[in-house]
Amino acid sequence: MFKRVTILSFFVLALAQQALAGNGGYSISVTIDGFTEKELYLGYYLGDKQYLRDTAVANAQGAFVFQGDEPIPGGVYLIVLPPNNNFFQILVTQKEQQFSIQTTLEKLSDNIQFKGSQENALFYQYINFLSARSKEAEAINKSIKETQDAAQKEKGQKELEALNGKVKAYQEEFVRANPNSFAGKIVAANINADIPDFEGTEEEKMMKTLYYLREHYFDRLDLANPDLLRTPFLFEKIDYFVNKLHFQHPDSLAIGIDTILARLRPAEESFKYYLVHFLNSFATSKLVGMDAVYVHLVDTYYAVGDASWIAEEQLKKIIDNARVLKPLLIGKTAPDIQMQKRDGTKIKLSEVNSEFTILYFWRYDCGHCKEQTPVVKAFYDKYKDKGVKIFAVCVKFRDEVGDCWKYVDENGTGDWLHTIDPYLESRYYTMYNVKTTPQIYILDRNKEILSKNIGAEQLEEVIDKIIEMRKSEQ
Repeated sequence: MFKRVTILSFFVLALAQQALAGNGGYSISVTIDGFTEKELYLGYYLGDKQYLRDTAVANAQGAFVFQGDEPIPGGVYLIVLPPNNNFFQILVTQKEQQFSIQTTLEKLSDNIQFKGSQENALFYQYINFLSARSKEAEAINKSIKETQDAAQKEKGQKELEALNGKVKAYQEEFVRANPNSFAGKIVAANINADIPDFEGTEEEKMMKTLYYLREHYFDRLDLANPDLLRTPFLFEKIDYFVNKLHFQHPDSLAIGIDTILARLRPAEESFKYYLVHFLNSFATSKLVGMDAVYVHLVDTYYAVGDASWIAEEQLKKIIDNARVLKPLLIGKTAPDIQMQKRDGTKIKLSEVNSEFTILYFWRYDCGHCKEQTPVVKAFYDKYKDKGVKIFAVCVKFRDEVGDCWKYVDENGTGDWLHTIDPYLESRYYTMYNVKTTPQIYILDRNKEILSKNIGAEQLEEVIDKIIEMRKSEQ
């Protein structure tokens, strides 16, 4: 009786899948012996997160059928079992959108069978091979850990090396035998590059290795393949390429990101996802100077029409924001502003004659300013003999500026160069994007921006590093 029901259910499913196939939809039937819950979930990977795609309810035959009239994007999907959210992975491609899965609750991966999906049959052939080798490695590691005999430990290490060689040989053969399959491409993408033995000093060898990895990191990973967007490894690999194989400097990071986006461009959704990801990451970065990467992304992609999915109003905001930030990037000459001193005379920022100028925007009624100003004062008292001057701007207007001078007197900072601009004639508020206070810029003698957006407690450390760097360059 059970066999008849099973045969009937597969026959009905086959008819349903044929109908959906004709409509270009998807139908994935899952039967899990021993699973008694009434719902099953279909999830997917995107970036570094997992999302729910669909929910299926058990039918009369105990099967869960995920289906829809439109095909779903290719990728690695998750069959998630409530209530503990145990899961197993499956592959979906544009060619294989209708298939059946049979497995058991006790051994989800070991007993899994597929009907109508050669990709998944290949995928689990590989997974089960790795699982078996992993158990062998665990046994060898256990014996190494438990023995005190040096010869036995050495024997175990050699066995592990041989096992690793066996796995690598299997991977290479799997890729060679299945070059056009999604399963083969996934395996290929996760084979680490063989790094040559370089000659030279340790530093030279390290740099040669770095440049080699940059050049060959994507030799076996085709970023133009749209199915790779929804895999558990793509985000990590892209993140590693950008943040580990490139120096954490805006120019270097921009090169790395451009390399990624150029390779992703043929896969429209992947290009969109990572362009947005990088823009958001650097828009919110707390690292000093990384707004330069944000500006680069806007200038290179958004401002030239590569982000056609964005509404015109939002696009304008992004471009305008980059336009404001661009003159304030580290390495740029600080925009000159003419301000008013306490005695009413005018002074320009460019007229300050000092080795270092600390441009400090503050308010007397700003809670954070009240915490930071004493720290700036302590720094100035210690470093004023080292060529440091404070160009302080009280961010108050019209009749409120009188209390600026009162605060200066009460807090003993009268030896700073204090300024105001009651009627915003200098446009400093816009030029320096003074949306919040306090704000700190460190400028050199030529008023080039050396650092910015740092806390007062970081001033001493940053100035010391700059002075030390200059000494080493002499």
